[in-house]
Amino acid sequence: MHRGRRALTPAAGGAIDVIVAGLGAMGSAAAWQLASRGLRVVGLDRYHPPHTLGSSHGGSRVIREMAFEHPRYVPLVRRAYELWAELEAAPGRVLRIPTGALYLGAPSSSVVSGSRASAVEHGIPSEELDAAAVRARWPQFRPDPGMVGLLEHRAGVLRPEACVEAMLAAAARSGATLHFDEPLTGWVVEPGGGVVVRTGRAEYRAQRLVLALGPWMREELARVGTSVWVERVVQHWFTPADPALMDPSRCPIYLWESDEGVIFYGFPMLDGVVKAAVHHRGESVTADTVRREVTPQEVARAQEYLARWMPAANGAYRRSAVCLYTNAADGDFVLDRHPEHRQVLLASPCAGIGFKFAPVVGEIVADLVQDRESRFDLAPFAIGRFSSPSGAPSSRE
Repeated sequence: MHRGRRALTPAAGGAIDVIVAGLGAMGSAAAWQLASRGLRVVGLDRYHPPHTLGSSHGGSRVIREMAFEHPRYVPLVRRAYELWAELEAAPGRVLRIPTGALYLGAPSSSVVSGSRASAVEHGIPSEELDAAAVRARWPQFRPDPGMVGLLEHRAGVLRPEACVEAMLAAAARSGATLHFDEPLTGWVVEPGGGVVVRTGRAEYRAQRLVLALGPWMREELARVGTSVWVERVVQHWFTPADPALMDPSRCPIYLWESDEGVIFYGFPMLDGVVKAAVHHRGESVTADTVRREVTPQEVARAQEYLARWMPAANGAYRRSAVCLYTNAADGDFVLDRHPEHRQVLLASPCAGIGFKFAPVVGEIVADLVQDRESRFDLAPFAIGRFSSPSGAPSSRE
């Protein structure tokens, strides 16, 4: 606990301790963790999560320890594994499907070399195979000569919609009050230190505010000098050409990196289809004006990668959906207090890799709300790493 500051404890009577604005992956996790500590929580969302308009949909998300982005993410995901298991303990609830993960590319590619660095630094069990060994072990994979495959055994698939539903249910069981289809319209810090939050329906007062608005966070972060952009990424589903080879018991999730640096990823067959997409490389958009239609050219691009590397997955086209990545300029998360108002917490952006971390992000947010010391080094996610504009307003109307 920080010296000179009293940790937030549940308020007397019916007062609200914390408002969580945004109930996607990070907001639902924060509401769950905060409510489980006995705090009086009100959650707000402009839609009714889980929904298809943000970043937490599509039926599958990767969970992996080998963070090719940076080894700093490994301790976070290890704690996330523990919290996902806790959430999954309810009878009949399936949130994760173990499959393993295969990272493919040139030995020096970022996907392979970065994953290898995380494995070495944190002792993650793995196997490295040349292209011939990959083909022999998984005939559905067709790596180019000179490519290698790095196998992580513990990785697998998260079911994002089920995960969000489970976290919201856990929050509600712990006493959180959840308001759906009620978008935030403004907030202001009162002279006495509380926060007033306005929606189209009501006005709420609380001791703390958590902003976890996903792709709607761009404007909030821009006001405090954080360079953030929202990226349109398209997910595609196909009927596999060889369903037996694409079964989760025989096919790991995969991330390929081409010689041009394009990262293409996909999943084994789930619900009768396989999903594949290009990681990043999307156009800059806003959450409210994004183009939701998918062109034949975008579908063809995915099919070209499947035909080249995963012919067993390259069957009939079924559908596509747009997903939104919210990206900071340096690619890392923002998990910090507002630079002007300590009672306001910022939880974003997640750069297309964040879903797996949701429960541990919720735990970190809860620690920040209560002025507790986090078990993790949060310096890489601090808002102070960005330059702040002078004279930023203290209200958001």
